Amino acid sequence: MKLVMSNLQVIGLGASTPIGRNIWSSAAAARAGICGFSEHPFMIDTAGEPMRIACAPWLGMSVEGVVRYCALLFPAIDEALAPVLQELGRRSFKVGLALGLPSSRPGQQPDLAEQMLNEVVRKYARVFSHTESFEDGHAAGHLALDAALKRCVSESIDVWVVAGVDSYLIPETLEWVENCDQLHGGGPLNNAWGFIPGEAAGVLLLSTEEFTRQIDMESFGEIISVGLGRETKLIKTDEVCIGEGLTQAFLAALNGLVPGEQIHNVFCDLNGETYRADEYGFTALRTKERFRAVTDFIAPADCWGDVGAAGALLHSALAVICHRKRYGKGPLSMVWASSETGGRGAAVIRSLDPRGD
Repeated sequence: MKLVMSNLQVIGLGASTPIGRNIWSSAAAARAGICGFSEHPFMIDTAGEPMRIACAPWLGMSVEGVVRYCALLFPAIDEALAPVLQELGRRSFKVGLALGLPSSRPGQQPDLAEQMLNEVVRKYARVFSHTESFEDGHAAGHLALDAALKRCVSESIDVWVVAGVDSYLIPETLEWVENCDQLHGGGPLNNAWGFIPGEAAGVLLLSTEEFTRQIDMESFGEIISVGLGRETKLIKTDEVCIGEGLTQAFLAALNGLVPGEQIHNVFCDLNGETYRADEYGFTALRTKERFRAVTDFIAPADCWGDVGAAGALLHSALAVICHRKRYGKGPLSMVWASSETGGRGAAVIRSLDPRGD
């Protein structure tokens, strides 16, 4: 069990998703329940039906690999960085990048992380003084948040771009998902409890409280705590998962609350698979006293599909937006994620509206 606590401020947001080309349109579409699912133009499942996917509609299927990842990620980084671009020309301060990526799987380039960081350096040569990546799928965003919180102190980095990007839409990856009996489809022979493969990028721009004051920047909210855990009873095995790793992450993150505080909103990467639902059920039973309504969760995979390593940052952005737009149940949100390789992450985020409520 691992806990990181901080009061890092959220001062910028960015996204590219199948339902929006920026964070605000994506959040509004998810709030409205708009579905970004479509049929793949040429991939056919074992039932003879086009595979159901959630793709960025402005990217053709001929855009592949690192080029596709960058096409998703760079506009989201630009959107998140916008609040501090003028300050970059006025004063000297360090900006770091912590990037969440999928773990190794069929269809993925073995040097994806190296290539992505090379492309980031090429495009943002004068912006980032430090870059690092985390290849852990769904929980990669929490690892990136963890790193940003620690590096702000150990390396005196004032501003962090914490990002995640993923795409399941490589043909070899889609075939692997179906071969693992995880592909959701509409045909009579398809798995009703599978997931819709998606793609997206999500970005948070974080800064220290002192730096936020110095540049007179408005804060969307703050990262209260991040908890990390490790599950040993993995999906696609015969072992029964009872949520031990996710419980570790929850308890660590919940330690960041003051006595008596409860979580108002839950955002997560539940995607229709029974493994994930059962895991959360066990975890919720152990921690329900710390939530207003632990079963009242938001799982945007029903709008933009399973977006893997992008999910944690997108869900964090939705957490601060929901209170700002007055449709959340309150300012405190839990954002959690569960990786196929065993990584578990949870973060407690306090949202602020323009009046500071």
